[in-house]
Amino acid sequence: MKISKIKLSFWQILNMNVGFFGIQYSFGLQQSAVTPIYDFLGAAPDQIPILHLAGPVTGLLVQPIIGAMSDKTWSPRFGRRKPYFLIGALLCSVSLLLFPFSSSLWMAAGLLWILDAGNNTAMEPYRALIADKLVAEQQPLGFQMQSFFTGLGQVLANLSIFIFPLFIIGKTGSLPSWVYASFFLGAFCSIATILWSISKTKEIPPTDKELAIMRSEKRSVLGPFKEILAAIKDMPKVMWQLSLVYLFQWYALFCYWQNSSKSVALSVWDATPLSNGAAYEEAVSWTALVNGWYNVVTFLVAFALVGLAKKYSPKRVHAGCLLLAAAGFLAFPHIEDKYMLLFAITGFGIGWASMMGIPYLMVISNIPKERYGVYMGIINMMIVIPMIIQNLSFGYILKHFLGNDPRNAITFAGILLIFATIATLLIQTKKTAINE
Repeated sequence: MKISKIKLSFWQILNMNVGFFGIQYSFGLQQSAVTPIYDFLGAAPDQIPILHLAGPVTGLLVQPIIGAMSDKTWSPRFGRRKPYFLIGALLCSVSLLLFPFSSSLWMAAGLLWILDAGNNTAMEPYRALIADKLVAEQQPLGFQMQSFFTGLGQVLANLSIFIFPLFIIGKTGSLPSWVYASFFLGAFCSIATILWSISKTKEIPPTDKELAIMRSEKRSVLGPFKEILAAIKDMPKVMWQLSLVYLFQWYALFCYWQNSSKSVALSVWDATPLSNGAAYEEAVSWTALVNGWYNVVTFLVAFALVGLAKKYSPKRVHAGCLLLAAAGFLAFPHIEDKYMLLFAITGFGIGWASMMGIPYLMVISNIPKERYGVYMGIINMMIVIPMIIQNLSFGYILKHFLGNDPRNAITFAGILLIFATIATLLIQTKKTAINE
């Protein structure tokens, strides 16, 4: 028996995506709190990229495998994608609870690997769920709802880093005490929001024919890897074109996230962790507020981008948003007034809203529905491979070509986003979720 997709209400789509809030709270902590924690534990500037290798490597390994597995999963009780949400959320919560107890640099790095594995396990099926559940005309709203919760979750994460140090003073072990409160709140959000979405969302069961095909296929350890390779072989041209955009885009973003606190500390406070620890902590707190602001912008503009994409096409909207982000990054390291940083980072907030939703509209209609999971995983491979390249190469670039100056790293990120803009405009699409 075939159950057709039906239009969902706004609130049904919202409830379906609440779990994305918890996932993105965790990512917000990774972006704004993990590098300062590494600094507090004694990491050198050129060590930071390699210490962040956990995120892209686990994304490369976990997301496409989970995508391929979820495509072949069905349980009348637990569904297709929801079991992976729950497993991922549990891993995230445990890792967030343990992270503040890191007593050494390598303990923190090890926990980051587990945390990223959990985040990637939960996130990949979420992208596929949008394609599973929503009719084509509602898919833009579904993806931008995830962009909205990306902004909201990361706002809360960054506000916790800004607000908690104001009244949670002192250190516990090797780290400031406010770190514990931020990460404990993240652990609660990760599991609570996923449980909310699971309880409020029913998945569409496969047809009898699809179920018969699933049951007839032989399962093996190598099965997901074979499925990934087959999907890459058959990958639509538009996805290859998008991979060039992502190469520049995600390399640039990692440059910003790894260096934003240190850039602000130098440009506004003229401080480093070693020269003035108190001023550096103030810079970390203010950078969290700045990052919180760009995520406020993200959830404020996320739904507006749906209308713009319908009117002007996803490609043009994404190119325009990338250009605004590039302008923000190019201005950022030259600003000495801490309040003006909020103005500069607004451009990135608009770009971030587009990055988390609009590119999927360029490709989703070109993907066969029985492969939604694996192709969403492959799109994530296109995100994490540039991150891996950045982690392996940027320490050398920063040290030997950019003077080990984090402000130059932010400028470098702005230039890369200009290249990403050009690559976006060169994309040729035959059909999209929104007509070009």
